[in-house]
Order: sequence, then structure tokens, then C-alpha cells
Amino acid sequence: MLNFSEVFLSLIPAHAAFSLLIAAVWDYIIGDPRFLIHPVQIMGWIIQKYTELTVDVYHQKWQRRLSGIILGLSLVVGSGIFGWLVVKFADDFNRWLGYFLEVILLASCFAGRSLRKAAEEVLQPLLTKDVTIARSKLSIYVGRDTDNLSTTEILRAVLETVGENAVDGITAPLFYAILGVWLGIGGVPLALAYKAASTLDSMIGYLREPYIDIGWFSAQLEDLLTWLPCRLTVLTLAVFSGKPRKVLAICRRDAILDPSPNSGWSECVYAAILGVQLGGVNTYKGEIKEKPLLGNPDNPITPELIEKALNLTRYCFLLWLAVAVISYQ
Repeated sequence: MLNFSEVFLSLIPAHAAFSLLIAAVWDYIIGDPRFLIHPVQIMGWIIQKYTELTVDVYHQKWQRRLSGIILGLSLVVGSGIFGWLVVKFADDFNRWLGYFLEVILLASCFAGRSLRKAAEEVLQPLLTKDVTIARSKLSIYVGRDTDNLSTTEILRAVLETVGENAVDGITAPLFYAILGVWLGIGGVPLALAYKAASTLDSMIGYLREPYIDIGWFSAQLEDLLTWLPCRLTVLTLAVFSGKPRKVLAICRRDAILDPSPNSGWSECVYAAILGVQLGGVNTYKGEIKEKPLLGNPDNPITPELIEKALNLTRYCFLLWLAVAVISYQ
């Protein structure tokens, strides 16, 4: 006779796809529990130690590039294999344990709750006109100098962060998790592999020393892996806007001006939908840099519009999730 666990698990439709659904609920309600070590923390530690060793030992351009390629491939492929092995061994030991770890690892790849929380932490002080606190909170999440930003510039920075991270923090990991489910290997391996690529890019994918050669491969790899989910996100959001032709026309006009093959598109689609303009002058460690202007300045950026942008991201995520679960039946 089957016990309760076997009966229950046998009734779960499309086990791997259902794991995605539970992971999404986990991220929405709980987010990243402080009592658990986040996979990105481990990835970050490996990247930091490896980079420090490379800088100390290798000084020629080709040596650092080769070292960066080894790091990028090893961490991305290794993260995927590690995720698959953890879930497989846990599932062989106990199906509930395997299911639980699958959900936890998938939820750790989604940054929906953390992105919303970051935006709200910056916006909350602005409601009481405490610009100093808002600048301090913002500095945690962006690379630009925040000490002298006005309220308008803070709001622009928050919306740009929401737009950029909507793809690499939310929809792209979901895309690769869905792809993994459809390929029959489960959502964890490809989602974790993409998370590794994204972490590599955020830590060493800079055009400044000592990262130029070490992070070159990781930056290129992340751009490549993000290209398709970014375009699918733009198309989905354009449809949600109710004015897809206008939104896509603005994106085709402005997004191509951004040096990044992806962030320009992900930021521009929000600017086009909300009728605001992003980009302009930013300062990084005292160095002034000007980013291309994205969108039309029809409306001022407000906390309400940032909330709308966060909701658009959530709707996109939920639509993709629904399609994945339904199509896997």
C-alpha cells in the first residue's frame, strides 16, 4: 500500500513545473531567509578569492584572459552540475527532502522580493523628505555616487535599477528554469548556472582594472545568455502596456544607443511604458559618465510609477510561470 507521501507526490502535476510554482510563492512571501547561506554568497566568495589570486600571480593580458575564461566556465558549468547533484542525491535519499531543496534553490535564483524591498527601502525616506537617508540606502544597491543626488535623480536611479534587474534578477532566471524543466533536467541546474553568470558579470565584468581582462569572458557570456530572455521580457511588457507598437518603436529608437546589448532594452521598455525618460549624467567614483537618454520625458518619475514598474515585472513573471506550468501538463 502506498503511504501518504507517495500518494501526495504522485498527485502533484508535473513535479518539476510545480516546483517552480512553489518556489515563486516562496520568493514572494519569504524571500531569502537569513538562516540559509545564499548560493550567490558562495559564488561571490569563489570569484573574489580567484580574482585576487589571478591579480597576484598573473600580469600579462593573455594570462588574465585565460584565467578569466577558466573561472567563467568552471563557475557556470560547476554551479549547474552542483545544483543537479544536490537535488538528485537528496531526492534519492528522501523525496520530500529533494523536493524541498529544489524549491529552496529555485527560490534563491528569483530576486522579486529582494528587488521590491530594495526599491521600497530607498523610497520610504523620500516620503518623509529625508534625502540623506535615501541617498545612503541607494548607495547599497547602485554603483554610482549618491552623495549629491537630488530627489529626482534618486527616483531615476531607483527606476533604472528596477528596469535593469527585472531581467537578470527575475525573468532570465525563470526563463532558464523553465528551459531546464522542458529539457527534463529540472529547473535548478540552468537557473543556478545563469545566476553564476550574472554574479560573475556583476563582480568582475567591468571595463576598469584589474577586471578588464579577467572579467572580459564573463561579461560576454552574461550578455549572450541574457539576450533572448531580455527580448522576450520586452515583448511581454510591451503587450501588457496595451500600446505595443509605440513601446517597441521607442525601444528600437533608443535602446540600441546603450553600449550594453541588454540593459538598454530592459530599462527602455519601462521608460516607454511609463512615459518617462531614463539615462543621462551619472558619476562613478568621481568620474562623470553620460548614458544615452531612453524614452520620452512625458511624465516625471514618481514613487507611484516605480510601483507600477515593479507590478509590471511581477505580471510578466506570473504569465511566464503560468505558461510553463500549463504547457508541461
